[in-house]
Amino acid sequence: MATSARVKFCEGLFLTLRIIVDWLIDFFFGFIYNDKKNLQLPGTTDQVLLKSATSLAKEIREKKISCETVIRAHINRIKQVNQFLNAVVDERYVDAIEEARAVNKFLAETDQTTDEIEYSKPFLGVPFTSKESTQAKGMAFTCGLVARKGMTGKEDAIVIQRLKNSGAILIAVTNMPELNLWCEARNNVYGQTNNPYNFTRTAGGSCGGECSIISACGSPMGIGTDIGGSTRMPAYYCGVFGHKPTTGLMPINGFPFYTGDELDTMVTFGTFSRTAKDIIPFLKVIMAENIKLLKLDTKVNLQDVKFYYCLEPKDLRVSPVSTEVKSAILKAADHLKTTSKYDLNEISFNEFRHSLSLWRHEMTKEDGLARNFSKDLTNQKGKVSLCAEFAKTLICQSDHTLASLMRIVDVEVLPLTNPSWAESEINTLKKRVSELLGENGVLLFPNCPTEAPYHYVSLLKPYNFAYWAIMNVLKLPATQVPLGLTKNGLPIGVQVVAGLKNDHLCIAVAEELERKFGGWVPPFYQ
Repeated sequence: MATSARVKFCEGLFLTLRIIVDWLIDFFFGFIYNDKKNLQLPGTTDQVLLKSATSLAKEIREKKISCETVIRAHINRIKQVNQFLNAVVDERYVDAIEEARAVNKFLAETDQTTDEIEYSKPFLGVPFTSKESTQAKGMAFTCGLVARKGMTGKEDAIVIQRLKNSGAILIAVTNMPELNLWCEARNNVYGQTNNPYNFTRTAGGSCGGECSIISACGSPMGIGTDIGGSTRMPAYYCGVFGHKPTTGLMPINGFPFYTGDELDTMVTFGTFSRTAKDIIPFLKVIMAENIKLLKLDTKVNLQDVKFYYCLEPKDLRVSPVSTEVKSAILKAADHLKTTSKYDLNEISFNEFRHSLSLWRHEMTKEDGLARNFSKDLTNQKGKVSLCAEFAKTLICQSDHTLASLMRIVDVEVLPLTNPSWAESEINTLKKRVSELLGENGVLLFPNCPTEAPYHYVSLLKPYNFAYWAIMNVLKLPATQVPLGLTKNGLPIGVQVVAGLKNDHLCIAVAEELERKFGGWVPPFYQ
């Protein structure tokens, strides 16, 4: 048998075994959780809670609705649903109501026009949330670490301050995994966040709390971060829009162990919203002066956009892409084909087969979140002992989640990716993708192989985040776009990717797909 034939045979055998094992895992957890007993999230008919951030801002500055009414409605909604979701972990409701009253007073007394207010404070009076690990003054700032329990933020991260300067009002902070590095929002300080569509399923990580509460209508907008899919993953699992901007265009201060001056990093802040139309106004606020490096005000004619799609990147450590995910991508691709004068093309780059390995290599360059992970878990007061913590885990006495211990194994025990090979593969992939997309190309790419998995399943499928992570390696803009629900009633979507600094193309496509397919679907009966 020829070498290539043997390789294909082995790959086929491995994939067959993988499909069988994945099915057994899902069957077992499905039996344990029994979806038929899943509770339904309480519904709402309050139109204030269903509006977009930009719509609320417009109605507030035009005095069609009181800012205090808006803030109180969202606070009451959080109180109603958080008992089911465990998404919000700290709040500033009293201060937020006082700030809302100040907005009402300002609007009653100002002689500024609504256009002038929109220009200076585009989100005046609009509530927002942010995950707990992004520093906000006076709010919990543990990053999910028992060693930091009780710590609060001394100042606002720059992105938080920029949103406040736009007139937005912070009402709460939300849950995430320890140090943000896992695909479930769970830690030993606050516990586990649930998916608003099905409480037995994960809300994703690291911004699982954010997306869970936004999808449940407890907040119209939120700030995310992204180093390996942390914006797009929970947005996908919770059925909202998550945009990861072109990397390197905004300061990243506000995390423990990051200075904010890191130059070679995959980390960037991102946006969450229930509609694509909120993304550009949101980006304009948090990017500040660097917004001029993008083309967000450029009108996009989809007729002039070249569309490509990939159904199966074929990383063997990632579960095979499900039929439902492929169908969603094809549904989006088929529609976009009708909007463009160019042919639609399927692509398959060999380098995508190494998505996980390439991301692991890039993580070795991350001073703030990767090189000293076992030390950072102790708030840099010591170093986690793997053997001791695994033993404590068996009797439920560890300060750390099993996911964090697995991360230490990945960083300190498993062999590193060959750096020279990885750099070569990354450079090749960057060149190929850059040449493919150019200034008018958009790639439709899988978010994840499946719908949101059951809680804890990710421990047995730890690499299924790789198709988000590879876009961090490439530092490209990418938008998670919801495309309805699966047969199990869980969100499904597509990752829309464009060339560097072509965020406007991602967002234009997101708006078109939302117009055609409806976008966010409420996780409750209205």
